[in-house]
Amino acid sequence: MKFSTRAEKIEPFYVMEVAKAAQALARDVAGTNSPMIFLNIGEPDFTAPPLVQEAADRAVRAGITQYTNALGLEALREKISQWYRDRFGVNVPAQRVVVTAGASAALQLACLALIERGDEILMPDPSYPCNRHFVSAAEGTAVLIPTTAQERYQLSAAKVEAAWGERTRGVLLASPSNPTGTSIAPDELRSIHKVVKERGGITIIDEIYLGLSYDEAFGQSALAIDDDIISINSFSKYFNMTGWRLGWMVVPEAMVPVVERLAQNLFICASTISQHAALACFEPDSINEYEQRRAQFKARRDYFIPALNELGLNVPVMPDGAFYAWADCTQAAQRLGVDGSWDFAFELMKRAHLAITPGRDFGIADTGRFVRFSTANSMAQLQEAVARLKQLIG
Repeated sequence: MKFSTRAEKIEPFYVMEVAKAAQALARDVAGTNSPMIFLNIGEPDFTAPPLVQEAADRAVRAGITQYTNALGLEALREKISQWYRDRFGVNVPAQRVVVTAGASAALQLACLALIERGDEILMPDPSYPCNRHFVSAAEGTAVLIPTTAQERYQLSAAKVEAAWGERTRGVLLASPSNPTGTSIAPDELRSIHKVVKERGGITIIDEIYLGLSYDEAFGQSALAIDDDIISINSFSKYFNMTGWRLGWMVVPEAMVPVVERLAQNLFICASTISQHAALACFEPDSINEYEQRRAQFKARRDYFIPALNELGLNVPVMPDGAFYAWADCTQAAQRLGVDGSWDFAFELMKRAHLAITPGRDFGIADTGRFVRFSTANSMAQLQEAVARLKQLIG
């Protein structure tokens, strides 16, 4: 069978490949005193709060399961608009909000609407691997620009300007970022967008971890800068609804009918049940629950990052959001007699029953010596992980 060149260009998602190996080993050690600890997948250990679950149940029992408008429930678009006003002080009209089948669908729609064959999109290295594959699927080319700890592993206006070429269409950024948990300083983001806009380009920014920001200096939406910015968001991270497959995008008003036409053909609509459930995300009791959980994520970060540093797993930049630790494993790998983050990750899996993610997925510039830990796990599990690491490499 002959497959498309487009499909062949998409690399495996190594995060999931490692997860499969970890799951297989987990079955073998499940009955021991050292079961597998999973710090590899970027998924909250919390589930949707009670009001959200109840709203989904009501929708099912009432038979409210038919297709919605391709742009999403009007009531949900209004709730999202209100959330921007309440949380970030930004006026985002509901008509610019498009509800999607997860942030992945939003990124796909944005890329298909804006990228022509051969267009180049500038992205930081390291960055979330699927983002560059969305560009490839739209027959564009992701151009990875190496970043440093001094730059918080984010692009700068100077680097965007230097890398801009004849085929450059724009930038795809993430703030806070996966895998580093770092954000772009608002002034720098404003400067980046200025460079892009002056050249007639597009600024797409993944803000799916914005709700899990821990530093007021960074916890601001890019939508405060300009209505031309395309923002991608999700109910998966802050709202703890990963498997519900629900997200949204905020786009310039002129882009709405284009995205609607694409969404009608590719997805029809996001899950109706998930949309009705998500209305309850914005109830005061739900927001209170989410804020308590955000405080727990921060407490986990504040415990785990210093513990990694003490063990020689140096985290060059303290994450200001999300739930990741981007750690240099060079010294730790040497202690175990292996070379590079890929072998180090599998050695930890085998000898400490600890699943983490090697840097291979996230880029090509220096990622071979970094691993990503996810702190989206209980404090007890994180403490046990540290104890196992101390025993192995301490």
